[in-house]
Amino acid sequence: MSDPNCIFCKIVSGEIPAKKLYEDAEVLAFHDIRPQAPVHFLVVPKTHVATLYDATPSHEAAFGRMLAIAGRLARESGAAEGFRTIVNTGPVGHQEVYHVHMHVLGGPEPLGPMLQRRKQ
Repeated sequence: MSDPNCIFCKIVSGEIPAKKLYEDAEVLAFHDIRPQAPVHFLVVPKTHVATLYDATPSHEAAFGRMLAIAGRLARESGAAEGFRTIVNTGPVGHQEVYHVHMHVLGGPEPLGPMLQRRKQ
């Protein structure tokens, strides 16, 4: 299942090119076009799922695969000492593309704080 208006569905189908890191029957990993760290790639399920709110048990294999490949791909990409995974969900979570995707960020140096404290 795909959404003809979704940029990630178009990347999965090959309609839009991407610098791929990994691909199998369930997921695709590719470099982020606006990297926020020396290592920054996305992992997406090939099936269109708009948000984690829309996830069902039928998505468990693909979502589990996303996590299972993250470490190897991060290490191979240069994040040998650790990395961060982020799945933004909905407007409060700053989700920009409504197709579930996992950001994997890392590099040779420690990453800055993930969340900044709110001013009280």
